Amino acid sequence: MATDINDATRAVEAAAVMGLLPGRPRLLALGEPTHGEDALLELRNELFRQLVEEEGYRTIAVESDCLAGLVVDDHVTSGTGILDEVVERGFSHGWGASAANRELVRWIRAYNDGRPASEQLRFAGFDGPLEITGAASPRQALTALHGFLAARVNADLLPCTAETLDRLLGPDDRWTDPAVMTDPSRSVGRSDDAGQLRLLAEGLVALLDEQTPHLIAATSRDEWDRARLYGRTATGLLRYHHRTADTSPARMAGLCAARDSMMAHNLLALAERGPVLVHAHNSHLQREKSTMRMRQGPVEWWSAGALVSARLGKEYAFVATALGTIRHREVDAPPPDTVEGLLYALPEDRCVVDARRLAAVLGDARPAPRVSPWFGYAPLDPAHLADGDGIVFVKDVPQLRSASL
Repeated sequence: MATDINDATRAVEAAAVMGLLPGRPRLLALGEPTHGEDALLELRNELFRQLVEEEGYRTIAVESDCLAGLVVDDHVTSGTGILDEVVERGFSHGWGASAANRELVRWIRAYNDGRPASEQLRFAGFDGPLEITGAASPRQALTALHGFLAARVNADLLPCTAETLDRLLGPDDRWTDPAVMTDPSRSVGRSDDAGQLRLLAEGLVALLDEQTPHLIAATSRDEWDRARLYGRTATGLLRYHHRTADTSPARMAGLCAARDSMMAHNLLALAERGPVLVHAHNSHLQREKSTMRMRQGPVEWWSAGALVSARLGKEYAFVATALGTIRHREVDAPPPDTVEGLLYALPEDRCVVDARRLAAVLGDARPAPRVSPWFGYAPLDPAHLADGDGIVFVKDVPQLRSASL
């Protein structure tokens, strides 16, 4: 069996990944089983560079705030801002501190320098403006969308004034109160003001759609795309805040689903200008239902990858990443009867695995599920091996590595 498994592996290169697929997908999703490991981000950077040079990929999308990501995209396309400040402001979840993320931004900017816009690489965050402790106010997205339209269409077409939005939004801290995550009664998501804002946001998005020919002619497709992002984010945030006020047992599943729905809509919009390399946690990109155990019990929802795959079919591809050890997290060598254990026994430090071929080799001898001693690592589910297009396996993750691209 070891020989058969070895035959299903290749060196970690873009060509090996593409060799697993029937053609070049519009969205190529590379998952990771944990966050915060620069070694995995460096591998992502290396694959992106190869995809750019060998396969014509032009966009990278990461699991970070979609509005903050505009700061990075402006920098890499036009040189706006200073690198260190751009990285600090342009990534959410504290990931601007990553040396690998900084290097990614630096490399894209260097690649774009002197190239025409049609040949430039683009950067995008595709997560909502959400943190574990709560969600942002819809103010930035709503006011930006309103401002874009107010400057370009007749005032009598607008569903409201900027002053009305400001009044209904009120202080931002009532939207961003971290206590809402554990106390639905603190949420304003189902207040009368929030209800009116949802109607107005839908009206603004409808007007943006109705005026598409005029708006693109008056500005540019990029500016129109950015306005669409504001619209998706405004309506998505208002839906998310609505669900934070839910007192039913389905509350957390609803919040997870609302977040991944926002991700999926952003990915589908990016696919229109594809091809795109997408990088996020495996649980946001996999085709099967995602699960998480929380204090109130298990939670299930359809991931962004599952939603996008249902829409795009073969134009979406998912390659999961799995790890052998993370020594500094006390994740030691995997048991030999797990998928990770079988791959850990191979001589390569890292490899690309044909997931469906591996599942066929294993046949009825289904490996045992790996149980991680650290909550931050999500092992592969052996029952869903064949649902992915491939696996990138990294034998050992060092605590520190220098960034390179």
